[in-house]
Amino acid sequence: MNFKELGLSNQMLEAISYMGFEQPTPVQELAIPSILAGNDLIGCAQTGTGKTAAFVLPVLDNLTKDHKHETSVLIIVPTRELAIQIDQAIQGFTYFTPVDSIAVYGGGGGSDWDSEKRALTSGANIIVATPGRLISHLNMGYVKFDSVVHLILDEADRMLDIGFYDDIIKIIKFLPKKRQTLMFSATMPQKIRQLASKILTKPKEINIEISKPPEGVLQAAYLVYDTQKTALISSLIENKPEITSVLIFSSTKLKVNDIVRDLRKTEKNIQGISSAFDQNKREEVLSDYRAKKTRILVATDVLSRGIDIKDIDIVINYDVPTDAEDYVHRVGRTARAKATGVALTLVNENDMYKLKRIEDFIETPIMKIPLPPALGEGPSWNPVYISLSDKNFKGKFRKRSGKKKPYNIKRDKRT
Repeated sequence: MNFKELGLSNQMLEAISYMGFEQPTPVQELAIPSILAGNDLIGCAQTGTGKTAAFVLPVLDNLTKDHKHETSVLIIVPTRELAIQIDQAIQGFTYFTPVDSIAVYGGGGGSDWDSEKRALTSGANIIVATPGRLISHLNMGYVKFDSVVHLILDEADRMLDIGFYDDIIKIIKFLPKKRQTLMFSATMPQKIRQLASKILTKPKEINIEISKPPEGVLQAAYLVYDTQKTALISSLIENKPEITSVLIFSSTKLKVNDIVRDLRKTEKNIQGISSAFDQNKREEVLSDYRAKKTRILVATDVLSRGIDIKDIDIVINYDVPTDAEDYVHRVGRTARAKATGVALTLVNENDMYKLKRIEDFIETPIMKIPLPPALGEGPSWNPVYISLSDKNFKGKFRKRSGKKKPYNIKRDKRT
């Protein structure tokens, strides 16, 4: 199938050609005709499947056919990075059209607030916003959303994980009841369906390979002690100029600086990024990484969703993510758009049960690679260990003689 068969206008087909798109992805094939038909929609698709274009293209098609100088589209996203990414995609597709857009997000200076206010009051056609920042503007009383006909929630599961449920409901109260609502999410837990039942009307539903790493990713794990991690990473990338882009994920922003400091002893072309950085600094770091000025980027999960950086050679999980969904999104940063890539996870003796839980979730065993001999031996594979402090552990307990005792739990001497 080609884009012309999806029912898009000649103007949008020209924009698609200009952007270098050749064939629609599966999520685009399913979503675009349904959105053009005016249906509310729940779209479930993993990162890297082209879902941004799946909702941007049909909405722009509608705006270009009957262009008015008013705010017609509101796109709500969980992070400033995703807001910037979607706004940039819109600007590319609308280069030859009168449609305008703006990204509204926190973390900038006073000039950003002023430009956002001007766009919100003068009626920019498309607003791409994070919930908290948008509510700050709404509370000032000058934002008018009476003409909004398309509401889009992207990365909806992430927004609920962060705690934006009440904010989303509050924002929706400012919108017309008669509108088209589109919800896109990488996963479809019950809380997403509950939100959908409140804000969507008879939605169509599409599902594209829910919560699985891209097929082009070679996944592997090293069993290591924490003291071996830095040396292992150095051995993997040192003297390998063909590896031009490495993304290392840390589970905490406090550890980002430590990893950067340790790796800088052997690799000078490295930077870190986390939510502790102000917006200008984050954009500068990302710009350097995209331009290949920075070879290694160490990041927290702020980059695991909503950042479109192409040609990442290797993703390294310095820590095993507690949430299996976070693993899928981290791994999805490589092998974008049907490319290939490598995802490596460093697993210490206490995190093996997390890796086993990830394997169960993705229904695929992850290859365990021996350490280079120079680093010595790492721990032996033993995923039985259960951390009783793990917030995701939900053991069942029964009362016996007034005491609660766990059952059906395999344990070893470390518990």
